[in-house]
Amino acid sequence: MADDQTTVILVHREQPAACVVTSRALVAQGARILIVDNASSAAARDHLVANIPDAEFVWLDTNSGFGPAANAGFRHWLEHGEGDWVGLGPHDVLPEPDCLPRLLDAVRDRPRAGLVSAEFGTDERPVVDPYFGGIQRPAIRGTGWQEAGHPHGTFMMARRECLEDIGLFDERYFAYCEEADLGQRARDRGWEVGIVWNAIVRNPNQASPMPLVEYLQLRNSLLLVRTHFGRYRTFIRICWAAVNTTRLWFQPSQRTEWYAPRARARAVVDFLRGRFGPPPQTMLVARPSQ
Repeated sequence: MADDQTTVILVHREQPAACVVTSRALVAQGARILIVDNASSAAARDHLVANIPDAEFVWLDTNSGFGPAANAGFRHWLEHGEGDWVGLGPHDVLPEPDCLPRLLDAVRDRPRAGLVSAEFGTDERPVVDPYFGGIQRPAIRGTGWQEAGHPHGTFMMARRECLEDIGLFDERYFAYCEEADLGQRARDRGWEVGIVWNAIVRNPNQASPMPLVEYLQLRNSLLLVRTHFGRYRTFIRICWAAVNTTRLWFQPSQRTEWYAPRARARAVVDFLRGRFGPPPQTMLVARPSQ
């Protein structure tokens, strides 16, 4: 079990049954659960309270997105919580039985480890590319800690001293790419960022509509590239997106289910106009409570 009941923050929105499963899996590994609820229905909130009786709760009045909700959890933990490390994940992440202990063991003797994430059972690790932002690249699997460009938001952990040094998530991102920005800021300040092989999580569900994901990933990757790598690389990224979108328009057989040209176009326009934070309301589709 994890030492001293390490706090794990779960960001929840209208999926109480999944959140209960995740919470119980983490409690079995010694975690203390802090749920930040993004303005779910009263029924969903009642379900959480009834089925996770030992959890702490932070109730938000609006659906603020993953990054801002995570920040609410981080602030609560920094002010009221204990321990050097805090975990973070979405409401439906599924950690394998020894995931949390493996993460904590990997950072125990690394005083400059600031951010770390679990892996997905694939031969990939997160990197920050100067043109494409936070992406996954093939890696040679090892055991324990391996350096990474950023932690993956599916399940990550942050050291208290690191958060106090670099700050929390940039809330302009709303969701997607905020962990890549945080990882780049940590590395710029001399903190180690890593992934721990064999500390495995699963996240089988894609809750967001695909045009929304396309919009946020492109808009936010442009913000990330401009912030850390400058305007020239941002221009190249925009050109690549335009060429690739046009190519797929004329080659429908090569499109994937993610192809959403209007969402991509809106992402570029909103980036150029400096429109960040929550996406357009037309892209937000409510999920039913479970």
